[in-house]
Amino acid sequence: VQLQASGGGLVQAGQSLRLSCTASGRTFRDYDMAWFRQAPGREREFVAAIRWSGGTTKYADSVKGRFTISRDNAKIPVYLQMNSLKPDDTAVYYCATTPRVSLSALALLSSYDYWGQGTLVTVSS
Repeated sequence: VQLQASGGGLVQAGQSLRLSCTASGRTFRDYDMAWFRQAPGREREFVAAIRWSGGTTKYADSVKGRFTISRDNAKIPVYLQMNSLKPDDTAVYYCATTPRVSLSALALLSSYDYWGQGTLVTVSS
């Protein structure tokens, strides 16, 4: 299984970016997907997750109302639309996947079996 995150870059505060996560190596129809991020000197943290069916999403409080995770009918790729970006959003963003987990486990780093290599998002003030 290989995940590939892309779409990062350098933007100014208030601008938008869309990240994409593609995958290969198996069928991901029954897999939940998520985005995490890690800023310099900080631990990796949950950003957003989406159920295998695409019907349920979960967000970190820090990105609610600004970020949207999506996928088309349980397919790959998975997207993270990031609007109204802030300097605090600067981090390496990772996509991750796992077989279906409980709703409460969607935000847990330990729930995810497969990880992509990350894409850097830099937001300047």
